Amino acid sequence: MTGMHKEDFVSAIKTQGYYISHNVLSSDDVKSLKTQLEYAIENDKRLYSSQNYKDYGMVMLCSLYGGDFISLFDNKKLTEPFEWILGEGCIVYAYTSSSMPPKGSNYSNRIHVDCPRLITNYITNMGATILLDDFTFENGATQFLPYSQNRLDSPSAEEFSKSALMVVAPAGSVFYFNARLWHSGGENQTDRWRHALTINMCRSYMKQRIDIPRAMINIPTEQISEKAQQKLGFHSQPPTSMEEYYKPLSERSFKQTVE
Repeated sequence: MTGMHKEDFVSAIKTQGYYISHNVLSSDDVKSLKTQLEYAIENDKRLYSSQNYKDYGMVMLCSLYGGDFISLFDNKKLTEPFEWILGEGCIVYAYTSSSMPPKGSNYSNRIHVDCPRLITNYITNMGATILLDDFTFENGATQFLPYSQNRLDSPSAEEFSKSALMVVAPAGSVFYFNARLWHSGGENQTDRWRHALTINMCRSYMKQRIDIPRAMINIPTEQISEKAQQKLGFHSQPPTSMEEYYKPLSERSFKQTVE
């Protein structure tokens, strides 16, 4: 899809469980994010001493690296579709890279969902895989099973292999999906990294996988736009005292409405 209409998007997410939109990021945005992601992956590898840990190539909290990882939330073309499903107050549950190393794979290769809970007719989490390289059959493009978001049992490897589709799309595209959709990272058969980011967004009242505001304590909030602060959960922190609870809304740490 080169354009995006709210009605079409909402219908696709609720029925098929996914929507692919092209040209969400410009080529300059893609290039800048890719450069910063490559640095983050190498830095994480140094922190963990080895490339043999299970999450190699998957930066677990991209916003800790600042820069374009944060300003990305000012891109309305990226964030607005989340709000169509989860409401304007939705926040980041998890924010990782989804890269595949050369001639290999990683933990995302298993058939899985990104949200363990299933509530009938109510979406709690939605994902967006942001392509920083072209996704191809050869470089480990994400595979997914359409219409599978309402099933609790994991599809067998045979069923998945037979019926799964693949996200074959150019860099700058975004694969939006109900986080209950069964999917799998592919295997990169090329000699180059295949880079992507994945944002999992949840309702404003839910807990994040990592307490992002507290984890980002060393990044001054004045360097983060109001929109990015909201999406990263800075406006969804419960009051820590009665004094804070009774402050004016503009001064409180919880400013969200509940959708």
